[in-house]
Amino acid sequence: MRTSLNVSEDILEEFDETWQAEGLDSRSRAIREAMQEYIEGHSQLEEVSGEVVAVLAFDYQHHEVIHDLHSAQHQFQDIIETMSHTHQGEWCLETVFCHGDAARVRELVYRLRDFDGVGRVKTMLLRSTAPADPE
Repeated sequence: MRTSLNVSEDILEEFDETWQAEGLDSRSRAIREAMQEYIEGHSQLEEVSGEVVAVLAFDYQHHEVIHDLHSAQHQFQDIIETMSHTHQGEWCLETVFCHGDAARVRELVYRLRDFDGVGRVKTMLLRSTAPADPE
């Protein structure tokens, strides 16, 4: 299946340099692998249940979203244990340590992704207390 997408020249150039440096044979293969990683990361977040420990890392433009982020922090204080903040030029980097129900953590991740001023939200699930699926 063929598809097209719009990306900035800078991102495409960086993407091409990355997949070529890794020795992949084509941009198509690199895109397929990137899509698979995205799907796997999303599926893991969707499928986890029970109590979890997670770390969320995200970057954002301070002036665009700081008031909304403060509201979200208060709204999710039942699962947010601690936060770390640093400045990277015009951008800020935030790390949020969560402990609580997986559905609440998922809700927080999706809330953060809704903000236009947030660049990326990376989620690392560290532990789940839900029983493993019997196979």
